Amino acid sequence: MNGDSISYREAVREAIREAIRNDDRVFLMGEDVGHYGGCYAVTKGLLQEFGEARVRDTPLSESGFVGAGIGAALGGMRPIVEVMTVNFSLLASDQIVNNAATLRHMSGNQVGVPLVIRMATGAGKQLAAQHSHSLENWYAHVPGLKVLAPATLADARYLLAQALADPDPVLIFEHVLLYNETGPLPKAEDCPDMHKALVRRPGSQLSLVTYGGSLPKAMQAAEILAGRGLDVEVIDLRCLRPLDTQTIFTSVKKTKRLLVVDEGWRTGSLAGEICAQVAEHCFWSLDAPPQRLCSQEVPIPYPKHLELAATPQVEQIVAAAAAMLEAR
Repeated sequence: MNGDSISYREAVREAIREAIRNDDRVFLMGEDVGHYGGCYAVTKGLLQEFGEARVRDTPLSESGFVGAGIGAALGGMRPIVEVMTVNFSLLASDQIVNNAATLRHMSGNQVGVPLVIRMATGAGKQLAAQHSHSLENWYAHVPGLKVLAPATLADARYLLAQALADPDPVLIFEHVLLYNETGPLPKAEDCPDMHKALVRRPGSQLSLVTYGGSLPKAMQAAEILAGRGLDVEVIDLRCLRPLDTQTIFTSVKKTKRLLVVDEGWRTGSLAGEICAQVAEHCFWSLDAPPQRLCSQEVPIPYPKHLELAATPQVEQIVAAAAAMLEAR
């Protein structure tokens, strides 16, 4: 932190620090979270502050330490597990999908898994195809999981406490382009219920729905469109499962147009699910077919110009929204 400002990285660190201080059951574990300082230096200094009983470095074994986190949660602890990137989480997907997500159902509601798993997601750091994908949509497909995507400093700072209070597993996806974002110190009231989507910018002509690292791009696009006299409403999903569809429906019934920006691949995307739900529930309110802007269907490239070309950018959002509005 610097005076009255904070970075996204520092906001996440403060959230973890507060959780460990306030609850003896909370501990952090993952690859390099201790001595190295964690993925993107989010957990730097926490080992020295709290010791190895509360901040635990693990072997490079995602399935092993996520499984240990599930066991600790079943035993009454409140573990925070860091998996470096969403790509690596696939090595633990059996533990996440087959165990954490199912145990409440399979035990006849006798046990839950109060586990929080954090991981970085998204492209923009030239880390190539094995470190840059946006697979949060896959986890948002799974009943039994809750999936969060904090896009603002307030959500980075305060969503963790809500996730730890949940009796079931919660996955938190932090976009890599957000870690260096800075701004004024947020307040807890700036982060309402984690299940609620928020209108980040009111508008009347088109609903622009997005989340995570695409939110700043959507907000910038909305500003550019406003300069052309086009009034766009920007909705931040915040929670990808369960979806706050009522906020989306209310917005679409007002604006009568929907554009979803999603850094995931188009086929099988969360954007496709949102478009389908709007078509099912708001069909008679629509003045145009719902549209989606997703990443190109390729592994995320390493070269900067190709990485930018493969993922939704401000210019593309502006063009897509303008095409929908100017075709009226």
